[in-house]
Amino acid sequence: MVFHHDVMTLDPLVLTDDDYARAERMLAPYRARHVPRVDPQWLPGGRRFVYVSGGRTLLVEPAMGTRRDATDYEIAAAAPGRPDEIASPDGRWTAFASDGNLWVRSRDGEEVALTDDAEPGVTYATLPDPMAGRMALRGTGLDGLLVVHWSPDSTRLLTHRLDQRDVAEQVLVESSPAGGGRPVEHRLRYPVPGDEQIATATWTVLDVESRTAVRVQGEPQPVVHPADVVYPWWSGDHGEAVYHVRRSRDGRVLELVAIDPVTGAVRVLVREAGKRRVDPSAQLGDPPMARVLGTGEVLWWSQRDGWGHLFLHGADGAPVATLTSGQWSVRRVLWVDEERRQVWFVAAGLDVDPYVRQIARVALDGSGFTRLTDDGLDHDAVAPPEGGYLVDRASTVAIPPRSRVLDGDGEILVDLEAPDTAGLEADGWSPPERFEAVAADGITPIFGLLWRPYGFDPSRRYPIVDSVYPGPSNHRAGPAFDSLLPGLGEALAALGFAVVAVDGRGGEGRSRAFQDHSWGAIDQASSIDDHVAAIRELGRRHPWLDTDRVGITGHSAGGYATARALLAHPGFYSVGVATAGSHDLRVNVGMWTEHYHGPITDQSDVRAVSNTALAPNLVGRLLLVHGELDDNALPAQTMRLVDALIAADRDVDLLIVPGADHTFAGRGHHVVRRSWDYLVRHLHGTEPPRYRLSPLGA
Repeated sequence: MVFHHDVMTLDPLVLTDDDYARAERMLAPYRARHVPRVDPQWLPGGRRFVYVSGGRTLLVEPAMGTRRDATDYEIAAAAPGRPDEIASPDGRWTAFASDGNLWVRSRDGEEVALTDDAEPGVTYATLPDPMAGRMALRGTGLDGLLVVHWSPDSTRLLTHRLDQRDVAEQVLVESSPAGGGRPVEHRLRYPVPGDEQIATATWTVLDVESRTAVRVQGEPQPVVHPADVVYPWWSGDHGEAVYHVRRSRDGRVLELVAIDPVTGAVRVLVREAGKRRVDPSAQLGDPPMARVLGTGEVLWWSQRDGWGHLFLHGADGAPVATLTSGQWSVRRVLWVDEERRQVWFVAAGLDVDPYVRQIARVALDGSGFTRLTDDGLDHDAVAPPEGGYLVDRASTVAIPPRSRVLDGDGEILVDLEAPDTAGLEADGWSPPERFEAVAADGITPIFGLLWRPYGFDPSRRYPIVDSVYPGPSNHRAGPAFDSLLPGLGEALAALGFAVVAVDGRGGEGRSRAFQDHSWGAIDQASSIDDHVAAIRELGRRHPWLDTDRVGITGHSAGGYATARALLAHPGFYSVGVATAGSHDLRVNVGMWTEHYHGPITDQSDVRAVSNTALAPNLVGRLLLVHGELDDNALPAQTMRLVDALIAADRDVDLLIVPGADHTFAGRGHHVVRRSWDYLVRHLHGTEPPRYRLSPLGA
């Protein structure tokens, strides 16, 4: 390496097996050994919980202020169990599915069918095919997630009758089945934007003792996401009512309904409609932020004022009080104390960084707003369903989660974990830099993360890799420790890249206007324009960043964004690795386009939702990777882009992984290594070592 005054070297960086081994040790299965995370598993009643740390399972009793090793009995009591079998609260029954019908098994082994009308395309307690993950579950002995909800007194089950009979089918071909033989076809019902027929659900209450069924009245509801069926809840000690948040197919109407489990009658408690999507929670897939109080009042989260805030509605559905307001958002409701008339929640944006979360409390009349945390850390707090205390996990990008149990006033009841980064630092780890930049509009502040290459030398010029997942239903580069999928940034930094992750306009996590930047222009989710602006700004701050060598990589929606970056900004991004990309949203799962883009009406919409329209723009190096049994983003997504690139006479590299699903389960180590090799070869300009990764998690 040569360094004279302000001259920086451009000597190619040659990587060794040791560099790859170090990068491998940064990946999630390995780094978790150094930095454990507290994930509480509540025991019945919620007064106690267990968690795993360093090979130990610990029991915490907040009321006693104690933390000790859990007994085998306590571990078993908190175990989540099989996802395809759900025990009743009293333990007398276990629900399971067989041939599409719902059954229960008694303690003495007696099995009883509660339904008998399943048929091809009609099943109970299951998810629609694109959401069921059946290809990922192959070989596990599981058919899928069982979706049932026991009444508190264990006498009844709420489930849904899923109807997919008229949904159009797609075919996946397994080229290399285990044991050899001819290719095998796998059929799944897979609706795309604009299809007339989609999956629908009819809620059903099943009585275990009488073997009777009550169908919920009204038209079947559309099911476009697992959240549409996994979050109803029973009220009272005996299940006097069932509550459920349902939405229209286009996502523009949201209703909280009360279901009478005896008659099946439905009553709408709160209804909210909008010209665009109306969300039930701050992030897609989270439980709806709705609570029905014993008074009949409803706690309701809404973005009606342009942010995400809490409102109180009366028993008649009319708004009564605005509980929170301002240019910040409620991210999660933690605990409602009806006696004290207070609600605890996680809020983001109370400080300069709009993504930093704090814990706060407010009265149900909107008075007494109180911050329980105010320390600059990001607080990822959770609470048991019954409330009573909070498990607070506080961190920054440099400080691993410090976990504590807090009472309702924010006082510490039990200290849990305070891990350090010594084990990571021994492998060359250093924390990323949290940065603020200006979006491509020249006005909007945006935020991101920057990892310096391991063994950083300021006299070198380092190529840049943009690690992307655009949403628009999420944000990518948060302020917490390991907010990017654990190890992704560090692993690439260990290979000598400067790594960035950017939350541009069009993503979730801030105001509704910020997210709606991508409405009608889904290619602007996390705005690649903003990524370009941020990277250029970073290049002006840091001369060691080589903005003439910029690559990008991402998975699923990130795969779409990766190809999009090379096609829309061919003079900036020169290398990309797109895995499992949803490159043509016209033939993707319908919800993404229908909820986050709107109707496809003209050619401008086609250009926004499909990378194929921009295929002639490719000038850089692009590797497309897809599993042939991906039942989420179908492999046809990648093949359509390949076809368009061939038609435009553009060169592209392609890896189809036989037998692999959307996550590349069992083959992920090969895909990761091929991705690294591609970036090393075409950004560093050197041949990668012949290092081979171990199967992830082995």
